[in-house]
Amino acid sequence: MNKIQNYVLGNWTSGAGEGVPLFDSVTGEIVGHASTQGLDFAEILHYGRTKGGEKLRKMTFQERGNMLKSLAMYLTKRKEQFYEISYRTGATRVDSWIDIEGGFGNLFANASLRKLFPNQSYHVEGDPIDLSRGGRFMAHHILVPKRGVAVHINAFNFPIWGMLEKCAVNWMAGMPAVVKPATSTSYLTEAVVREIIASNILPEGALQLICGSANTLIDTVESQDVVTFTGSASTGRMLKAHPRIINEAVPFNMEADSLNASILGEDAVPGTPEFDLFISQARSEITVKCGQKCTAIRRMIVPENLMDEVQMALGKALDKVTIGDPRQKEVRMGALVSKDQVTEVKSRVSEIAKTASIVYGDFDRLNLIGADDKGAFISPMLLREDHPFKNIAVHETEAFGPVSTLMPYKNLDEAIELAQMGKGSLVSSIVTNSDETAKEYVVNAATHHGRILVLNRENAKQSTGHGSPLPLLVHGGPGRAGGGEEMGGVRGIKHYMQRCAIQGSPTTLTEITGIYQPNSAYKEITQHPFQYHWEDIQPGMSLRTHNRTVTDTDIINFANITWDHFYAHTDITSLDGSIFKKRTAHGYFILAAAAGLFVYPNKGPVAANYGLEECRFLRPIYHNDTVYVRLTCKQKVDRDVASAEHPSGIVKWFVEVFDTNDELVAVATILTMVQKKQEVLVEMTDEKIAECINKLTADAKPQWGILTPQHLLEHLEQGYRIMSGEIQDFDIATPEKILDKVHNSLYNYEKFPRGTKFPTMKKDELEDLVHPDFETAKVKFFEVRESYTVFFKENPEAVMKNMVFGELNRYESYLLERKHLNHHFEQFGIL
Repeated sequence: MNKIQNYVLGNWTSGAGEGVPLFDSVTGEIVGHASTQGLDFAEILHYGRTKGGEKLRKMTFQERGNMLKSLAMYLTKRKEQFYEISYRTGATRVDSWIDIEGGFGNLFANASLRKLFPNQSYHVEGDPIDLSRGGRFMAHHILVPKRGVAVHINAFNFPIWGMLEKCAVNWMAGMPAVVKPATSTSYLTEAVVREIIASNILPEGALQLICGSANTLIDTVESQDVVTFTGSASTGRMLKAHPRIINEAVPFNMEADSLNASILGEDAVPGTPEFDLFISQARSEITVKCGQKCTAIRRMIVPENLMDEVQMALGKALDKVTIGDPRQKEVRMGALVSKDQVTEVKSRVSEIAKTASIVYGDFDRLNLIGADDKGAFISPMLLREDHPFKNIAVHETEAFGPVSTLMPYKNLDEAIELAQMGKGSLVSSIVTNSDETAKEYVVNAATHHGRILVLNRENAKQSTGHGSPLPLLVHGGPGRAGGGEEMGGVRGIKHYMQRCAIQGSPTTLTEITGIYQPNSAYKEITQHPFQYHWEDIQPGMSLRTHNRTVTDTDIINFANITWDHFYAHTDITSLDGSIFKKRTAHGYFILAAAAGLFVYPNKGPVAANYGLEECRFLRPIYHNDTVYVRLTCKQKVDRDVASAEHPSGIVKWFVEVFDTNDELVAVATILTMVQKKQEVLVEMTDEKIAECINKLTADAKPQWGILTPQHLLEHLEQGYRIMSGEIQDFDIATPEKILDKVHNSLYNYEKFPRGTKFPTMKKDELEDLVHPDFETAKVKFFEVRESYTVFFKENPEAVMKNMVFGELNRYESYLLERKHLNHHFEQFGIL
């Protein structure tokens, strides 16, 4: 008997007993049995809080984001195995793409949010608040990771996406997760979790999985935990009212199935692109995932004069939908998750049909492809409710399958009222080419929907559609939809963090927040701040510049250079009645002059000006006024580097311009790109290379690989011949689509991986030697390297071809030499 396992307390384990059988929704065969009998949920939650939580909380946002990115890439490479399993849930390839690659996409999207957070484990929110006239008592808000565990109770319809759209967010916040997927499709969740655990990318304890019944899971949650639920509204309300949730004040996020509505605008008549878009979207929302989506369109609200046309067009569109085994390429709609679900959907349709008419579909007639009635198959069903204000079952009853109901409206106010009669939904949409109609609908309907899509001909090709929640947008809705919010970019991450107001002096708050606060004490330094590498720069480090007197000539020259001839700078006869008393310096001249005072002229770690974030001119500077600048590190922000540049971070500098009375004249925040220290690779000077080569002996043994010392020397000699252009009769071996990425890797500070092989080298076999002995090879090595250095001295602009890295200039050739020699010198223990 195949047991679906749980991953808890650092181990894969099967629950006791036979467990609950899980079925293939297409064939009706048993996939396996799931059991949680014998699991100690209190211990599982404690393990997550301590084992996983301690490690995650200490990681910076950048580290967490890069962790998610690595995991997303790891899973994407293994995605095909999940498609094969997903077919058993009744999902087609397209359905599975939403679940599998949509789930991985959540990891990628949340990983990118690391750029919006500081380079530390907690977040600083908003602007500082001055609580005193003198500026010596202030406040700020910080958010720290909660010291609990995120408990995710998920629905059956998205076994992968449902887990990862939540976990990506809590991991970014620094919080571990315990995932309880719906039992019926937990075998697919288990398959993904197995790969996640095998990757060793997450800290142990960051993810635990419970497959099976977990009725007592919430009994031991604590105030620092967060519980999220996706599923039916009735189950969600029951969990939300759990005494433990109430007594411990545990944050509870609920996302319940809802009666989502789509409105066809009055302008979207047959023959318009919008009418066709409505029909296409309606068919998709009915049939994708066999209608088992919490965001599917359950109510189609259309102008009363277009009801017949919409019914006819949608019926024709549904006629093209083929049903059967989702593994078959020609199948467009698979099965419901189980036979029980088929019974449930039929029951709900019958309730709606007490007043509405079934105008498309038949429960008793199915033309299946590659399948039979052992599977959980059902026909798409379209109902028509002509009296939606009188007959309210359509606004209260949801058939969670390929089912939707048409209903008419007389004017937009009626459409809005009908949409609101669903008592809150995850999403609504309106298909119209009238921006006025769209505005009126959105503004008046937004109170009842978590998201609204306005679909028209302009955005149709790029639109993700009515039913697609996106990682950077809020997913949730009011009322029946549960009142919760998931995802939502930075907003979602904050849900797993505790906000705390911090009060104190500016100097103290600078240390706490890691961001320089105005009026904080400066940290005087011994050298110019632009001479420090990124790692050595700290918020509060400050430089006071020399003075500069602004002359009349400066102002006139700046006006002529920029063509900015505003009267205050150029026409002193027009100053009457203005705020200016004399010829006034341009604000941007003050900023430029400030840069001239604080910029360090010599080449150093500061690689480039990265931009200007804010700038304020507080009072005029007149000709003959004297100013000086205070340049202070405000904040450091890490960054990824993928182009041809060395690793670097962004430093935000607070620029304060003062006059000689120490009155503040202007402030700005400028950004510089500052290189990080290179402390991984040893610089390869002539002396260092000679020292290492002279340590090498003919009988030396490598720490890895099969090279002999003479083979090494001849291999390096060939490399120098290539770099100096002596050998160029070859093609670049690296595929064009990844060549830039490979080329740019020369600029990072990472070592070549052990086992890296040159494309022309034989596999597990030594090359034939060229020189008669080791000493000859050694002499030849130095000769060829000397020729290489002479070549670039005489040809500094030369660009030579490399088989792996493409075209290299002189500097890039040195970067390759540094990595290459470090790799092999370490291989033989001579570095």
